Formats: sequence, structure tokens, C-alpha cells
Amino acid sequence: MEEEWEGELIENRVIIWNPNSVTLYDESGYGKPQPENKPERLELDLVEAAFLIERKKLKVWKRENDQKKFLTFQEFMEIASEKMNQFIPQFIVYRDLRNRGFLVKTGFKFGTFFRLYDRGVKLKRGPKAPHEHTKAVVHAVSEEAAFSLPEMSRAVRLAQNIRATMWWAVVDREGDVTYYEIKRITP
Repeated sequence: MEEEWEGELIENRVIIWNPNSVTLYDESGYGKPQPENKPERLELDLVEAAFLIERKKLKVWKRENDQKKFLTFQEFMEIASEKMNQFIPQFIVYRDLRNRGFLVKTGFKFGTFFRLYDRGVKLKRGPKAPHEHTKAVVHAVSEEAAFSLPEMSRAVRLAQNIRATMWWAVVDREGDVTYYEIKRITP
């Protein structure tokens, strides 16, 4: 049986204090080992943590009256939804992409929700080979969400700057995801 890790919810991340948890990163690309050169813990984004909780690979607790209070999946989802704008569409898209076999990482430094890597890519610390670079950046929105064309244009330009494609992931009321690839063309 696979190990079920324990993580602590602290602000907008979940920390697994067990140094062996870096295997989640090394084997499956979850989280970010900290400190990077000699990891002592693994820090997970809320979306990654929710996915692992749903898969029964992670139990999350928060400190309450100096005691560990373990959260149900539903409690975690409610807390995460309060902490992050558009959390539910992000989680649905993350789960869909992971279930399709993609390696998915946060893309905030690229001005988008996610970075997407080809199937089979394993992240490693240090320089990357060409096939290990970001394949696409993904922006997740619910079908009711409003957005501006300048926002979309900025996202497409950022994607092109890192030689990736821009995927717009639209989540409908039933939780289904439709992906649109958006390109900038110059006549």
C-alpha cells in the first residue's frame, strides 16, 4: 500500500514536514522541495494538496488550540475556496490534466494558473533538457467568468515568450472542461 502523507495547512500552502516527502516531487512532480539544495520538507500548492487528499495520498491538518485538527476533503475545499479566487475551476482543470497523464505545476510566475509538461516528463532540480520544458500554460475559468481581451492577449504573449502554447480551460456547470488553444498570429 502507498504511504499516506500528513501535511500542515499554513496560509496558502500545505507543508509536509517529513524530509522523505520529496519523493512525491522526484517521482510525480508534486510540490516544491524546500530548501531546494538540501530539502527538509515539501511545500504543496492548495490545488495539488486537494488532488492528493482526494486520492487518499495526503491527510491535511491545521493547528487549532495547540492541537492537530485533521480536515475532511470537503472542509479543505471550503477553506481553499475562501483563500484562493477561482479555486474550484482550478482544481477541476488540475485534476482533469493529471488524470490525462500530464505533469502540472503552478504557473503564477508566468501570469497563468498552470504550466503543463508532456506526459512522461519527470521534473529534476537543475538544468533541463529541451523536452523537459513547459509545453503549455493553462488558464482555468468557469464558463460564467468574465475576462478581458487584454488579459487574454497578455497571457498569449507570455506563453510565446517561453515557447509554450496558451490553453484556455473553460469549466462548465457540470464540471466538464473544454480546452481552447489560443495563438497570436501576425499577418
